[in-house]
Amino acid sequence: MGDILVGTCSWTDPALVRSGWYPKGRRDAEGRLRYYAERFPVVEVDSTYYALPGERNSRLWAERTPDTFTFDVKAFSLLTGHPTRPAALPGDLRAGGPADARDPDLLDEVWKRFAAGIEPLRQAGRLGSVLFQFPPWLRPGERAAEVLALTARRTQGWPVAVEFRHPDWWRAEQAEATRSLLAGHGMAAVGVDMNPALPSSLPPGAPVTSPRLSVVRFHGRSTAWGRGSKEDRFRYAYADDELAEWVPRLRTLAERTEEVHVLFNNCCADAAVRAAEAMARLLGPSLAPQVGRT
Repeated sequence: MGDILVGTCSWTDPALVRSGWYPKGRRDAEGRLRYYAERFPVVEVDSTYYALPGERNSRLWAERTPDTFTFDVKAFSLLTGHPTRPAALPGDLRAGGPADARDPDLLDEVWKRFAAGIEPLRQAGRLGSVLFQFPPWLRPGERAAEVLALTARRTQGWPVAVEFRHPDWWRAEQAEATRSLLAGHGMAAVGVDMNPALPSSLPPGAPVTSPRLSVVRFHGRSTAWGRGSKEDRFRYAYADDELAEWVPRLRTLAERTEEVHVLFNNCCADAAVRAAEAMARLLGPSLAPQVGRT
C-alpha cells in the first residue's frame, strides 16, 4: 500500500497570506514555509511556472522543511508551450518581444537554468515530481506525441507528472492510448477534479501510468473555469461529501502506486488548506498524511 500525501498547490498565494491562516510571527518567508510543513507533507511550487526557479531558493526550501517533506515543482511556462512574457525571463535572456519557444538557443538556455534551479531539491531527495501542465490547445496527435518525446528526453532522470488540459486526452476512446503514451515515457498521469458540466472539463478520473507516483489536483468546481479572473476561476470551497467521493479512488491509487499526491488548487483565501485538512481527516489515520508532524 502506497503513501497518500495531501497538500496544496501553493503556500505563498497572496490570498492565503491575507486570509489569516498563518499566525502572527509566522508570516515572513521562512515562517510561512515552516508553519505549512508542520501541517502538510507535500506542496506544489507554482511560482516556477511564472519565473525560473533559483538554486538559492530551492536550497532554502529544503533547509526549512523536514527531511521527509516533498516538493512538486511546476514547469516553467515556456517549457510547456504557454505564452511567456519577456519579463518572466532573466534580464540577459529578454529580447523585447514574447519569448519564442521555437528559438532553439533560448529554449536550451531556459531548460538549463530550470534544471539548475531545481537541482538542490533533487540532490536533497526532496523533489517529488516536476509537473508539466500542457495547454488546452495541445490535443492528442502526432504533434503532441513529439512534444511528449522531447519533454522525456529533456527530463531524463527526473520524476515527471503530466496534466493535460484538452478533454480529448481522457475520453473513453483515447484514454488507453494516453495511458500507454505516458507509461512509455515513465511519466505519471495527473487526474483532476473540476466542474464536470463545462465543455472543457476533464473527466474526474485517476489514471495510473507509473508504479512510482500518481497525482490528483483539485481545481475546485467553479462555473467560471476558463474565463474571468483567477479569483472567479478558483473560488470554491469543497464540501466534505464532495471530498468523500474521492476517498475510495485515492485508496485504490495507493494500492497501485508507491505514492499518491493529492493537491488542492482552489487557491482563494484559505479554501485550499481547509480542503486539504478535510481530505486528510476523511482518509483516516491509516493512509492520511501526518498533519502536524515536525
